[in-house]
Amino acid sequence: MQYWIPKALAVSVLVSLSGCSVFTSDAHNERNYRAHEPVKAPASLSQPAQDPVYKMDVGQYDNNPEATNYRPPAQVLTIAKGSWVEEADKQARIYFDKNDGIEDLDVFIWDSIQAVLADNNISATQLDKTQGTLVTDWYAIVKPEESWLWGNDESVDLERFKFTIEEKEHQRTASLTAELIDFKGDKPLTDLLKQQLEVRALNQVVSEFDYRYRQLEVDMRKRQGIISLELGFDNKGNAALVTEQTYDTVFDRFSGFLERLSFTIVEVNQETGLITADYAKVESSVWDSIWGDEPTELPIDEGQYQILVSKTKQGGTSLTWMDDKGETLEPGTMNGLQQALEAALIKRGIKI
Repeated sequence: MQYWIPKALAVSVLVSLSGCSVFTSDAHNERNYRAHEPVKAPASLSQPAQDPVYKMDVGQYDNNPEATNYRPPAQVLTIAKGSWVEEADKQARIYFDKNDGIEDLDVFIWDSIQAVLADNNISATQLDKTQGTLVTDWYAIVKPEESWLWGNDESVDLERFKFTIEEKEHQRTASLTAELIDFKGDKPLTDLLKQQLEVRALNQVVSEFDYRYRQLEVDMRKRQGIISLELGFDNKGNAALVTEQTYDTVFDRFSGFLERLSFTIVEVNQETGLITADYAKVESSVWDSIWGDEPTELPIDEGQYQILVSKTKQGGTSLTWMDDKGETLEPGTMNGLQQALEAALIKRGIKI
């Protein structure tokens, strides 16, 4: 739960900014400062000699009493797998490489844009996929609850954007560009503000692209036979690891997976679905770290465990872990075990 961070950050910023106003001084009321006049000698004395080479004019400096909010240019976030940007690119543009599992790269990008529009409850006013362009309806790229971070507490601006997709001839790389084509706001639209709005709109699509591809990766692992384990319950209500894979797939291959994680199989009961195995932690060596083959350490004690493989009511499979006395493991232990097993499956690319 991190909802308190923006509020705490806002309070700290306000306190730091208001710190100077706690102790007032008339010396700080003046906003205009003037350089010192040259030394004036009394009438009875001659003026000191001054080399004209080093003579400087008296300057007048005006300090604007209204605070100005300076912000750096926004940065395109390459958080999506296979995304990259060209250095010193003046446009709000990002490139996507075609990742495994994506059939049509341009279609995947179009779907990501449409999902962002749906999240903002708007639709496209113009759409031409043959030209690779899409123009959005009016919407606020900065929501009211975010205005304190954006530096505009007075009103919410509205924008319209044009997204352009350009796909390479080999169809394995495509670029996406966001362009601000219309703006409604109380403050003038500067080049800096325009750049920030365009990058913000582009980053929303990049985040959606990343989210959708992560889901695709999970689906691919399921189709390939790699178990995606989640924390849930078995049919008796015990905390268990649950997967959508079928019972036969899991039971036939889970023993082999356990052996790769420092388990020694003691017994496999085909009729009851019970697997009994001894777990012993293996110490990693220097050579393991060099070759990147460090053993996975599970958050359980050494000893004997029983894993009951059962069919769930939803058609998937549950894995109920018990100790040597037949007592089910605590939910907290199961949570840590789920994360460790999932990481081991992904790291090793093990197909069960």
